[in-house]
Amino acid sequence: MPTPHNRAEAGAFAATVLMPGDPLRARFIAEHFLEEARLVTDVRGMLGYTGTFQGRSVSVMGSGMGMPSIGIYSYELYTQYGVENIIRIGSAGAYAPDLRLFDVLLAAGAYSESSYALVQSGDTAAVQAPSAALNAALRQSAARQGIPLREGLIHSADVFYREPSAARPAYWERLRDEQGCLAVEMESFALFHNARMLGKNAACLLTVSDSFVTPEAATARERETGFAAMVNVALGALR
Repeated sequence: MPTPHNRAEAGAFAATVLMPGDPLRARFIAEHFLEEARLVTDVRGMLGYTGTFQGRSVSVMGSGMGMPSIGIYSYELYTQYGVENIIRIGSAGAYAPDLRLFDVLLAAGAYSESSYALVQSGDTAAVQAPSAALNAALRQSAARQGIPLREGLIHSADVFYREPSAARPAYWERLRDEQGCLAVEMESFALFHNARMLGKNAACLLTVSDSFVTPEAATARERETGFAAMVNVALGALR
């Protein structure tokens, strides 16, 4: 049923939802990858569509930026719309020096300093894990399509513009070297927590859009439209 953040009617979403942060990326995916895609929600400009891919029903919906935003949308999809699987398809900033622009990452876990899980349910874990079964399906999809996939721990940050200080001049190096984080994004920790708490499935695929090690960076247009490999891996995992 409709919520304050989603006008879709019951049954409007497929069991699996692909969830980019950018609603314009959701629209691009619906228009270029899905068949018979129809708009099911547009509250606050957060576009959601349902269509088919190779005969299988699938939805795509923006999550917005940050854990509070994806926390709301994913919780409602799981609890109000019967969604079983959410695959985040987002962008990431590389911490690892061997990652290059447009490399595709599969999150083995999301490390965060965030209080999201603590406030939401009292969970004090610093790492939230994705669904093992969903990650296995994504690995198989990538292998079938010959798409290289890097897998490892990622950092889910609460802060995008982080002020440096003498005490932490290169915080991202510590996160890479001490925590093992390959890259940074801002949503997966909350998504993984919601899924585990609610008995659902979640995974995260990321495309490297910029780097903390090199000056490489994708344009806004490339972020919206240039992540085809990641989308194909996600769609190929549909069951």
